[in-house]
Amino acid sequence: MLTNLLTVAGQVLTLFIMMAAGFVLKKLKKLTQPAQSQIMFILLYVVSPCLIINSMQLEPTASAWRDMGFAALGCIIYFVISIIPSGILFRKQPPDTRDVLRFGGIYTNCAFMGIPLINSVLGGEALIFATVFLIIFQLVHWTHGVVLMGGRENASLRAVLVNPGTFGFIIGLLFFALNIKLPSPIGNALRFVADVNTPMAMFVIGAQMADADLLKLFKVRELYAVSALKLIALPAVAALALLPLHMPPIVYCTVVILAATPSAGVTAMFAERFKRDTATAARIVSLTTLLSIITLPVFATLAKFIAWR
Repeated sequence: MLTNLLTVAGQVLTLFIMMAAGFVLKKLKKLTQPAQSQIMFILLYVVSPCLIINSMQLEPTASAWRDMGFAALGCIIYFVISIIPSGILFRKQPPDTRDVLRFGGIYTNCAFMGIPLINSVLGGEALIFATVFLIIFQLVHWTHGVVLMGGRENASLRAVLVNPGTFGFIIGLLFFALNIKLPSPIGNALRFVADVNTPMAMFVIGAQMADADLLKLFKVRELYAVSALKLIALPAVAALALLPLHMPPIVYCTVVILAATPSAGVTAMFAERFKRDTATAARIVSLTTLLSIITLPVFATLAKFIAWR
């Protein structure tokens, strides 16, 4: 188990080294804010759909459908056990800070951090389950997340359905269901684009951390509370709650690892969009990302140990 822990820690450290590159580039002003925004646009509108479609170029066997169903169920369970307790947390905080803390504790960085980590720890065959998790994440954060941060008047069915991830999933699911395999030139191009997801996403996360006041991260008590919730309590409860389902090991590990990833970058984006506490939002994302270098290897190793015991 110790060997496995060290192996996973090395894989997580590799991701953090790429984050450090983005952090340094931003601090040196070689990666500007406009460039950062352009990279995020490419990730969201080009790379992410290619990654989703590529991950679903599989044989539509009965076991594949079953395992995708398990992944969806696991994701739903995670959000149920995350959202229900959120209404009683951080009540003493001002509303703008309270809702940011709750959002940061619930929503996980399953896209930029999670998918590269799943690919590194479990391999490409697990990406289809990470994709299922990502799609449900999008459905939930564009509904509950928007209501939490912006109120019911800002919730929009169009935002849920019309986005690059949903389009990519619909196309990928259609190809998967009909067993359509892309011609080699198109398939290779799709894979090459999908392969840049990891370094580009890590650069963006590092650049986002460079924008936060790191000295203040360790001085705010509430940040420790939300970090403990996001990185330890919720993934631990999820790992236990999923055990009675007897999921296939690779699906169980995928869901637990994604549940254990740090707070989603969209926390800061929503805080800015809905005029909430943007400073706290940026610090939540930065602190949970920093601390996850310790917690992620532990949860990934425990998940693999439990699943394949």
